[in-house]
Amino acid sequence: MNVAPLIFAATMLQAQGDWPVYGHDAGGTRFSPAARITRDNVSRLVVAWTYRTGETDPRFKTDKETSFEATPLVVDGTMYLDTPLGRVIALDPASGRERWVFDPKIRRDVRYGDFTSRGVSTWLDEAAPAGAQCRRRIFVANAQSQLIALDAKDGRPCAGFGRDGRVDLKAGLRIAPFEPGAYSITSPPVTINGLVITGSSVADNSRPNPASGEVRAYDARTGALKWTWDPIPQDRRDPAYDQWRGAMGHKTGAANAWSVLMADPERDLVFVPTGSAAPDYYGVLRLGDNRYANSIVALRASSGALVWAYQTVHHDLWDYDNASPPVLVTLTRDGAQRPAVLQATKTGMLFMLDRATGEPIFPVEERPVPASDIPGEEASPTQPFTAVTPPLSPQRFTLDQVWGASDVDRAACHAAIDSLRNEGIFTPPSIRGTLAMPSNIGGAHWGGVAVDPVRQIAVVPVNRIAAVVQLIPRETFDHERAMAEDKRLGRDYEYNGMWGTPYVMRRRMILSPSGLPCTPPPFGTLVAIDLKTGGRLWEVPLGSLTRPLTPAQAEKIPGEWGSPNLGGPIVTAGGIVFIGAALDRWLHAYDIETGRELWRGPLPESGKATPMTYQLDSGDQFVAIAVGGGGGFGAGDYLVAFHVGR
Repeated sequence: MNVAPLIFAATMLQAQGDWPVYGHDAGGTRFSPAARITRDNVSRLVVAWTYRTGETDPRFKTDKETSFEATPLVVDGTMYLDTPLGRVIALDPASGRERWVFDPKIRRDVRYGDFTSRGVSTWLDEAAPAGAQCRRRIFVANAQSQLIALDAKDGRPCAGFGRDGRVDLKAGLRIAPFEPGAYSITSPPVTINGLVITGSSVADNSRPNPASGEVRAYDARTGALKWTWDPIPQDRRDPAYDQWRGAMGHKTGAANAWSVLMADPERDLVFVPTGSAAPDYYGVLRLGDNRYANSIVALRASSGALVWAYQTVHHDLWDYDNASPPVLVTLTRDGAQRPAVLQATKTGMLFMLDRATGEPIFPVEERPVPASDIPGEEASPTQPFTAVTPPLSPQRFTLDQVWGASDVDRAACHAAIDSLRNEGIFTPPSIRGTLAMPSNIGGAHWGGVAVDPVRQIAVVPVNRIAAVVQLIPRETFDHERAMAEDKRLGRDYEYNGMWGTPYVMRRRMILSPSGLPCTPPPFGTLVAIDLKTGGRLWEVPLGSLTRPLTPAQAEKIPGEWGSPNLGGPIVTAGGIVFIGAALDRWLHAYDIETGRELWRGPLPESGKATPMTYQLDSGDQFVAIAVGGGGGFGAGDYLVAFHVGR
């Protein structure tokens, strides 16, 4: 394969070792040509600086726990990041010294569905004269659904954009959010050819119509709405219109794109990873394949017109959103180069599609899957499975695989699992309870894929833990009694009302009394796929469940157990994969060719975020990661940067 054009494009895009886009480059490969950190010197990495946003301070108190998951940008000699509260911060990338802070002062008494934001975007207005106000803009979309344009120099809102630099992303939706927290933004917008384009995050499982999930494009200078695309067809002429039937058919909500969109400026395309329609686990009101939901959709960036769509899950009943950002790469097949889009899914599959047509480059098969036993439900009789690339994570969990660290744990796991409906992946939700493997967090998750375009290797973090989901008839459900029983039995169910349906949904990860998964270790792994063949190159446990404090503790927490994980990898030209993501409070470095762990650096809490790397004019290369993902990942407001010690 001739990789020179890829290297040239990546080098031109990032001046002086910058990281100017969430996924480093327009294709989202997360591959950096920076090579000062190598497999030979990575063990000498030390903390260069630590910055704290201050949002763990009581003065920033919120009604719901926040999660710091930002991936910073570095462009034109400045680092830019955002916080869960929508604050945008500019730092000196050499020292971590604060240059400016913008605070949109969003409401903190709202229980936003996902109280996080994973990054900002930047755009250079080449028509503006050098030194002009807002020539380079920083775009941020926050939990309160505001799209804001800031001057990169000083953080002041761009007065000519929207109203005083802001656009209300809730305005004009087909379905207005039923409550303030039902609609928010968690991913950075994408900029392409003078447009800034956003998806949205919609509250799952609350009701069939929590909010609509349109993708919308705005003029990057003025904030004027240029086009809207609804993943739920409203035009009878649309070829997918008949794939939405039932009482709520075209009136339902969600099917939104809450992950990162990807742009191909040369082809005037934007790639949209969509999620499930509402509510996730009950589809009687939205029968049919629900085309454009759970899909990779290519839109004409200039107009919003549909170019093609490929569905990864038909009539989703499992919360199998396309959570991972798409990745744009060039593959070699049968001696020819093919522009491709890669999509890793919660189902544990990696789809490789032709970028121009959406046709699979490696074969995909429709295979029979179990039917639903819920009255009126019409689960799809088949689902797509990749035929060459093996599953990234297990898709079946049998009773003889039940695991526990002790006899007590194993017995409790059997008690939780043995009576569940369990016929492999795509077993529909049921009244008796259904085992979901992979669980609703994935498989592959929002951490996504990193690609080394030179070595033609894709790296994906995955989870290997199961969940239980149950539909409880509303007429028999007593919430107080259910909560009391859960407390007595030590269970941690999440309950969702699914108002407007006959059922209440509850789900939880299947854990033993000791808190360990009932699935066998490793509980999380890092998987490498050879993009030349589609086969698996290597797989290694990713991290561990906690960071041991003493050698004695280390013996009780074997590294080969891996960890449930959320957060993504990056790859460098030095042949290194960097990733946090695990519960163990380390930043890990792996050899891209073998999967061997080369180094781990201490973090104050877990790094539930995707790291980034940049290189300064001095030649010093840094790797930075946000720390403090909330819950089991630990509360924190840290940004930690490493470099090679002297």
